Amino acid sequence: MKTITSLASLAAAAAALFLAGCGKSDSTATAPAPTAPARAVPTEGRAITVVGNDSMKFDVTEIRVKTGEAIALTLKNAGTMPKFSMGHNLVLVESGVKLADFTSDAAQAVKTDYVPDKYKAKIIASTKLLGPGESDTVLFYAPKQVGRYDFLCTFPGHFQVGMKGVLIVD
Repeated sequence: MKTITSLASLAAAAAALFLAGCGKSDSTATAPAPTAPARAVPTEGRAITVVGNDSMKFDVTEIRVKTGEAIALTLKNAGTMPKFSMGHNLVLVESGVKLADFTSDAAQAVKTDYVPDKYKAKIIASTKLLGPGESDTVLFYAPKQVGRYDFLCTFPGHFQVGMKGVLIVD
């Protein structure tokens, strides 16, 4: 009797392991990507507006701020062409980011609106990708380090034809 009970227990354990292994498998699952440290975000800030257009230019190419200043940066897309062919965003990056590499990676980042995930820790602020007539405001603190910080539109080709500027921190 003891042998039958042991065999029954062993069979039950084997069946449980087998059934647990038969669940749905997701062969595309990967380990979660490391997340960038959270940046403090103000609830309000000095309003600054930048307008992008179908000529692939920002109307403001130089912004001066104080170290640590709270900023409410609004991007407006004044263009008329559809978002899929002429979307605009504004991405402000840390100093030292190699823009040629960044824009090359951005052009491949279609699923994240041309903002490459691997640069999250190097992005100070970023608006959404905008279609004609849309606007987006992003709140952030200016860097605490005096210097020059590039901003650009990451839609493919836009930076290369001049859709860029610099945030100067005094």
